[in-house]
Amino acid sequence: MKGGREILRAGILCAATLLGTLGSGAIAQEEKTYIGPRLIQEKVKIPAGDGRYAIAATILRPEGDGPFGAVVLNHGVSASARERAKESSDLLLGAAAVFARRGYMVIMPLRRGFGATGGEMAEDPGSCANPDYVRAERKAADDVMAAYDYARSLPYVDGSRMILAGQSAGAMVALFTAGTRQPQGLTAVLGFAAGRGGDPVSSPGVPCAVEPVARVLDRLGKQVKVPVLFHYAENDQFFNPKTSKLWFERFTAGGAKAEYVLQPAFGTDGHYLFGSTLGVRYWLPTVERFLGQHGVQFARMDADEPDRRMLLAVDRLPNVKTDACRNLYRAFLEAPGPRAYAVSDDGRCGFAGGVEDARAAAVRQCGTVAKGNCMIYAVDDAVIWKESVAGQQ
Repeated sequence: MKGGREILRAGILCAATLLGTLGSGAIAQEEKTYIGPRLIQEKVKIPAGDGRYAIAATILRPEGDGPFGAVVLNHGVSASARERAKESSDLLLGAAAVFARRGYMVIMPLRRGFGATGGEMAEDPGSCANPDYVRAERKAADDVMAAYDYARSLPYVDGSRMILAGQSAGAMVALFTAGTRQPQGLTAVLGFAAGRGGDPVSSPGVPCAVEPVARVLDRLGKQVKVPVLFHYAENDQFFNPKTSKLWFERFTAGGAKAEYVLQPAFGTDGHYLFGSTLGVRYWLPTVERFLGQHGVQFARMDADEPDRRMLLAVDRLPNVKTDACRNLYRAFLEAPGPRAYAVSDDGRCGFAGGVEDARAAAVRQCGTVAKGNCMIYAVDDAVIWKESVAGQQ
């Protein structure tokens, strides 16, 4: 059953204009703040468990008939029932928009016990002293497969171009689904901060059940047949590098094709890098490279439009010589408007998105790290570097 449909000019989505809360009038009024290919958002209910229950899900997709690839993007697990009841696809909409702008329909299912799906939590592994993660992941995979099969049935989806992805426990169930269900059309698995059992309050970085999770990965490493990305940040307060590397090694020992990437520390807890606008500067270049190596299509839909080429040309940034500033420009391209990107004489940079004084904010940010003058390179959908230079003369 489909709910209301929204069409918007989508960049990364600003928290003040969440898709599901806007009526058509509001969208028309706010359309100027969105940048990039037009995206459609839909709320759906997916029958599951032989009709015994339904999964609430959000779809974000490019406008048009497709056929588009599809990403099944899976949320993590909060510790408390209250937090699980508040789970929402809104938390992953920004990341979903990055995939949608590259020609993918993204479906974000809420598994049993979470958000609008409600009901009892089906994937409770039990006590951390003796967890049953196989049972828990099997239950979660039932819900993921309901969304996967639903996506493949849609007329605008190319069922041979499917990706399973997720954050934290959502990444674990993506791996489990890939290995135990062998879903048709699957091309890759993207795992961001994959794991189970973390508690950043009582035991920062060290989960309570390292070995039980490792045993699950022993099994999955023999079953998953597509390339897998394990993506973590150095300061993940749920799973420290020692733990995540161990899990990766146990997975690959079974013969699986996988890559482990440890990004620099991000914010106060790198566990949440994937859902952050600024986190795009780290994970997007990694995903672009990873999927490219494995022949999986992942280019922006507007990359070939003549009037967009200069804006999207990261390699044409003036003065910039570092990957850090190139990747920050990628974050700029995915950010909501008003947005601006500034560069300095000595190759430093600054960025602001979703704020009214974006130009001034980008120059200020650039100025905190630069020794030379900072000037605006691009604003919203236009490169204005020549105008900036002329204004300095």
